[in-house]
This record gives sequence, C-alpha cells and structure tokens, in this order.
Amino acid sequence: MAIMEAPANTPVWVDTNRCKACDVCVSVCPAGVLAMKPEPTSTLGAMISIVASESCIGCTDCELSCPDFAIYVADKKEFKFAKLTDEAKARGEAIKNNNYRVLSA
Repeated sequence: MAIMEAPANTPVWVDTNRCKACDVCVSVCPAGVLAMKPEPTSTLGAMISIVASESCIGCTDCELSCPDFAIYVADKKEFKFAKLTDEAKARGEAIKNNNYRVLSA
C-alpha cells in the first residue's frame, strides 16, 4: 500500500476511501476541527468533514483513535499548528452536542 502524502499546508486530512464514518475522531477532537456531514452513499449516511482546519492544534487524538487509519495529522516539525482557543472549544462542544454533525450556519 502506498503511503499517503500530506497535502501542502494542511494540518489534517482524511482518506475517505478508508473512513467508515464511525465518528470516533469527531468525538475526541478538542478543537472542533471535524464533524460528520450527510452523505447518502455512506453506509451510515454520513462522512467525515474537516470544518475548521485552521483550528487544528496538532494533538493527533483523531489520528490515534481512528480504527481504520483514515485520518492523518501533519508532523509538528513541518506545520505550525494553532493554539486551542475558547472559540474552538465552544465549536467542538457544539458539534458534540449536535450528535457530531456539521453545525448549520
């Protein structure tokens, strides 16, 4: 299997071909970077979405918790991550309270 290459200037990315939409990564993200979006072709009716990549703090909780090795976080030596802000924490809580789904605008 080929190693997934990091997209330029991207803190976190997903291989949606491997993702089974279990939402575990969303549940552990402290910064509200991830959420599930509706996806009718998915078995569970949703797919992972990166909704706030600029808020990624590089904690790697999502990558380490993914049972399918479908999510990746950039190396801290190669990317400058954000600091955890109150706004990011609030977005993360709101996403969790919304059943891990994308928040409506």
